Formats: sequence, structure tokens, C-alpha cells
Amino acid sequence: MITLTEENYIKAIYHLGKYGKEMVNTNAIAEALDTKASSVTDMVKKLSEKGYLNYKKYQGVILTEKGKDVAVNIVRKHRLWEVFLVEKLNFTWDEVHEVAEHLEHIRSEKLINELEAFLEFPMYDPHGDPIPDRHGNFKNIDKVALAQSEVGKVYTCVGVKDTSSKFLKYLDSNNIGLGTIIEVLYKEPFDNSVKIKLNAAEMVVSQNVAKNLFLKEV
Repeated sequence: MITLTEENYIKAIYHLGKYGKEMVNTNAIAEALDTKASSVTDMVKKLSEKGYLNYKKYQGVILTEKGKDVAVNIVRKHRLWEVFLVEKLNFTWDEVHEVAEHLEHIRSEKLINELEAFLEFPMYDPHGDPIPDRHGNFKNIDKVALAQSEVGKVYTCVGVKDTSSKFLKYLDSNNIGLGTIIEVLYKEPFDNSVKIKLNAAEMVVSQNVAKNLFLKEV
């Protein structure tokens, strides 16, 4: 039986390794999980013995197919619970992540499949991230960060990279959410800030905001 802590490690490695495709060093895992490097080393050795990842001393770790399957299942549960919290319990998108962190460890496959059906098989969570189906398949969407967008073009907001409460509250305070139409007016070379137009109003957003806002061309 896999433990909650082991699941958290596998999920962290999955995200740090760009969805299980790249090797991740133990220091990055320690930073992501706010724990000691020695503890990470002990855990990755254990996960390697169980077949969830491959560990190479001084190089790092990469998930096996078995590990990827576990990670994708956790991500699926997390994102479905986020949809449920927003659509059925009236949580805001900045409130759901922490709650879903606990709910994602529920192991009843029947419950999650019924939850998915109850929600009418959503493809994206409240932050615009794709939800894998029960077979682990994602439906990705073509998107570009505002920082890489083209001046003069019109886009729809389709997601965020930063799902922290502070960032999402910032977006709410400026009436930016999924589906918001954004026109890129100007990019400032000095500090990489971006001037945009939305809801008939103009505003300037920082480089940090521009890197964390995903758009799709209209």
C-alpha cells in the first residue's frame, strides 16, 4: 500500500520533471516539499525499491511508468475535486487548491469515477489545467503565456501557471479570469511589463504576471 507521503513525493517529482519526462535532482524535491535533502534521499531510495522511480546517485530521479500512473491518478483526483468545490460548493478558485490537496488521497476509484460523471466529465479544472480521464489521457489546449504573446492580437484567458491564493486574488481584483478577452497593446522593453486592454479598460501588468497568465488566440 502506497502511503500519503509517498504519493506527495511522486506528485512533486511528476511536476518538477515536466510531467515525468525529465530527471529531477533531490535538492529540487527537498525545496518543493520543504524537507531535508537527507529525508528525500531516503524516500527516493524506498520509492525506487518499490518500482515507482529510477534513482541515480548524484544525478537525480525519474519516474517509471508505474510512478507516472500513480502521479496522473493523483492529478486527476485533485483537479476533479477542484471542479466540484467551485461548481457545486461555491468555493472561489483561490480557495480550492489546499482542500483538494487532502481530497486527492482518497483511494476509492468508484467514487472518483462517479464524481467525474456527476460533474459531466469536465476536461479542465478551475485554473485551466487539463483533467486526465480514467485512462490517463489529457486533452491539452494550445496556449501561450502573455509574456510571449504578440502585440496587436486578441486572446482569451485559458489558464494560469501560478495557482497561489495571492496571484488568483490579484487577478480577481482586476477582473481577470478564465474566458476574459485580452488585447495586447504594448510591451515595455525596459522591464518586460505588458499593456493590455480588457473589459474596455487598459492596464499595465508586470513581467511576473505576464509569465503566469496563459492565453489562446481568438
